[in-house]
Amino acid sequence: MFSVDKCLHRYCFSCMRKHVEAKLLQGKLPECPHENCKSNLEIESCKKFLNPELYDIMSLRLKEASIPVTDKVYCPFSNCSFLMSKTELQERSYASSSTAARGSGMRNCVKCYRYFCMNCNVPWHENYTCSDYVKCFPYRSANEAKLKSLATRNRWRECTICKNMVELASGCYHISCRCGYEFCYTCGAQWINKKPTCRCPIWDEANIIHRGQNRR
Repeated sequence: MFSVDKCLHRYCFSCMRKHVEAKLLQGKLPECPHENCKSNLEIESCKKFLNPELYDIMSLRLKEASIPVTDKVYCPFSNCSFLMSKTELQERSYASSSTAARGSGMRNCVKCYRYFCMNCNVPWHENYTCSDYVKCFPYRSANEAKLKSLATRNRWRECTICKNMVELASGCYHISCRCGYEFCYTCGAQWINKKPTCRCPIWDEANIIHRGQNRR
């Protein structure tokens, strides 16, 4: 039997593994499954029943939760996408002897060590200022241009912090992105303390009914 460290509620390892896996795949940090219990699960305790892949996902979720939303930076290389903080990268640049790195957005990924622009969130644009790069290359690749076009047609919304695309299948227009940023799906305005900063409707009745029908 597994005992939650803080509250001592007990569950079998199989049930706990399924519970933790479901929460992690939803982009959440798992808590004790007991009704109304909010005790956080310790990663070292969960190591007893998690496979290496789920353990790595939980480590990532913990890191995501520890970095403020506006401080998160992801490596722009698709085969890396390592999560870092702007504060961490700033400290590394000041420790570096490179004057160019300090005076620009040029940083190197903590994991893959390749250079990228922290301001534009793209591989480092040699011989271009950030403003010139954005003017010359509004899209980072042909695939991104196609994605933007598809998003416009399907009315998807891009998170302004992590740049991930969000599609609303059903439910209200209050979006909680996987990076932790909360915003209005209709206009993109930020939600602060679970409250909107815009005047858009919070839901569409058709979306709510659709969700209810899917549960039947």
